[in-house]
Amino acid sequence: MRFKLIACDVFAREACIAVARSRNVIDVEFLPLGEHARPDRLRSSIQQRIDDADKHRYDAVLLLYGLCGNAGVGIVARNTRIVMPRAHDCATILLGSRLRFREIFGERPSTPFSSSGYMERGDYYLRTDSDGTTLRYGDEYAALVEQYGEDNAAYIWQTLHPTALESGCSEVVFIEIEETRALGHEQRFRAKALQEGRKCTTVQGSLRLIDALCGGDWNSDDFVVIQPGCSTKGVYDWNEIIREVPENAAGRGGLNE
Repeated sequence: MRFKLIACDVFAREACIAVARSRNVIDVEFLPLGEHARPDRLRSSIQQRIDDADKHRYDAVLLLYGLCGNAGVGIVARNTRIVMPRAHDCATILLGSRLRFREIFGERPSTPFSSSGYMERGDYYLRTDSDGTTLRYGDEYAALVEQYGEDNAAYIWQTLHPTALESGCSEVVFIEIEETRALGHEQRFRAKALQEGRKCTTVQGSLRLIDALCGGDWNSDDFVVIQPGCSTKGVYDWNEIIREVPENAAGRGGLNE
């Protein structure tokens, strides 16, 4: 089969490995790391690439994105089916499953994390906002900003995490992928974290989801397939996460819209 893969360039190495291992013919386009902090713009960029791909008769458009601060909500399949992982953000994808994501981050969803892609793409260390400051703390906060505005989001976040914005998070996580271990990014990450007085935890990641996406192995537990005339809707739970709905029925505020 012939696919178009649209991916965040935080997955540049991992996606290229998976494409090389796949039997399918895959055209790849990467979008800049950090766009999850501007979900409306990212959603528009993704949709534009999907619409452009419609001209080339692909068997499917593959998205290496999840909810990603709601950027993955409201994506429309016009003429070509879209396939994307059931993922909250890039951590789920790097860990290889939503179950692994819940195991690692379920009790601490605000924990900052990094990977080889974050270390390489602009030397990020941890994901950052447009002004270079550390993002508060990933896609959960970005979703609050989009839904409630910056001031209200900060208030809600501080209410839920009373010390997070004042003192920062003392623990950071590095997601190590076996195929990129030899690059030594984990050691660089650990040294910087320790220099800042942070506790650094390394967890084992996996290319399982990326390999399956590129290989066409789209089981319904791990992937959602959006058929032409449908779009994506956020569910925001631990299991379904994203669902397919008729176009224009994909409200961005949750299940009850």
